[in-house]
Amino acid sequence: MTYRVLVTDEIDPDGVALLRSAPELEVDEVPTLPAAELLERIGGYDGIVGRSATRISRELLEQGERLRVVGRAGVGVDNVDLEKATQLGIAVLNAPGGNTVSVAELAFGVLLALARNVHTAATSMERGAWDRSRLGGIELRGRTMAIIGLGRIGGEVARRARGFGMELVGYDPYVSATRFEDLGVERYDRLATALEKADVLTLHVPLTSETQGMIGPAELARLRPGTLVLNLARGGIIAEDALMDALRSSRIAGAALDVFAGEPLAADHPLRSCPNLLLTPHLGASTTEAQRSVAVEACAAVRDALVTGDLSAALNAAGVGGTGWAELRSLLELADRLGRLGRTLLPGALNTVELRYAGPREEAPRPLLLAALRGALHDVVDRRAINLVNAQHVATERGIETAWTQVAGRTEGGQDIELRMDGGDRSVRVGGAVFGDTHGRITRIGSFRVDIAPRGTLLVLRNRDVPGVIGRVGTLLGEAGVNIAEYHQARLNAGGEALAAVSVDSPLTSDTLDRLSHLPEVLDARQVQMD
Repeated sequence: MTYRVLVTDEIDPDGVALLRSAPELEVDEVPTLPAAELLERIGGYDGIVGRSATRISRELLEQGERLRVVGRAGVGVDNVDLEKATQLGIAVLNAPGGNTVSVAELAFGVLLALARNVHTAATSMERGAWDRSRLGGIELRGRTMAIIGLGRIGGEVARRARGFGMELVGYDPYVSATRFEDLGVERYDRLATALEKADVLTLHVPLTSETQGMIGPAELARLRPGTLVLNLARGGIIAEDALMDALRSSRIAGAALDVFAGEPLAADHPLRSCPNLLLTPHLGASTTEAQRSVAVEACAAVRDALVTGDLSAALNAAGVGGTGWAELRSLLELADRLGRLGRTLLPGALNTVELRYAGPREEAPRPLLLAALRGALHDVVDRRAINLVNAQHVATERGIETAWTQVAGRTEGGQDIELRMDGGDRSVRVGGAVFGDTHGRITRIGSFRVDIAPRGTLLVLRNRDVPGVIGRVGTLLGEAGVNIAEYHQARLNAGGEALAAVSVDSPLTSDTLDRLSHLPEVLDARQVQMD
């Protein structure tokens, strides 16, 4: 069978050549098309590969009656209607690893420019000045670099920093001690401690609810007066107003930003006039090599999806059809939710993830483990960059050991998943089951047996097994306007410790969760988003 693929947005020739080399694929390469013209043409194609210039809208996906695969030559898929693609059974694939080296190298480009005042010197020379006496700089050798985030890019930065003879410290509560040791980075358990050690602070974390504004006034105040600050990760991780205050007051020596809270940066934005601040227009992946790498990665995934039906590289793989994957959908979703639940119950460093599958499908354990890893890491790495194909790679990068086993299946068509997650001297077990084609149920949290659907927001409460607990919890949630969908109370021994799994229709505010935690009978309260 022959599949037609439309390539647009000036995809690197190496990627296009890879597609053309497959005899099953017929490739049309066109420049970026106006939306109306693309809409008119898309009905004749099984796949489309592009960059950010082409918007893969709901209307375009609906018009693409043959469309099975969307390939994005880059990390982000902001220009793709992912929800609609999933609904229509269209796999969306990206290239999560192609820009690693380019971002790491840019980090040192801007760092050297700050350390030696290259940007200021070049501007002064353009004005006809000769400011040699006032533009002295510093060496990087012997300076301490604090790396916040030791994932893929943070690791590459660490390797290059060692080549400059720098001392390395770092903070990443989601990475094991083994990875820190392998990279030669001294690990700190508190962000504040790492900040206080820094001569250079560089950020390499995704933008999540946890990292939004993580470097604010209090954190900047902990830095030494001569510190240089870099953010090439995501806009919003540094509070821009606080950074400008620190620079204008000479609280820190300099900073470089390649990403911003709002992009493109407005022409009159105050960052543009801030002293000793080096700005670049989101150039992290703007190299020939990175563009080639992401093109090859995306095109290879599109080829494999069309030619062999391999959808394991898809961001939305759990929701698309295809040989083997449709039958696993409910199991994959359950494994993902168990990963999220286990990670919420085991904050901090994650060292080991083990999955036990009881069921008849020999092909199931491996993708289920990947789905569990995806769930466990979905708030740790950028959600756009974590999927079934790279979950194991991300886990390996972070020093997380993984394993799976399969045992004889349950009776009457039931299939069980049990997940064990270890971090240091702590561990947690969670489990669930799927019967037939139904959605899965969470059946175990720690030593407690429960029965609750993994949907919406799930509250997990440890409480004393005394009368009135359920009423007080329900009253508090009701006063907060939170509706309870399911409430399952479990206990091991009467009068001892009990556990409640409560499914609610909306997330709790931090204040409501705090009030819940401080009820006299409640020992601990956590919430995890299941959707």
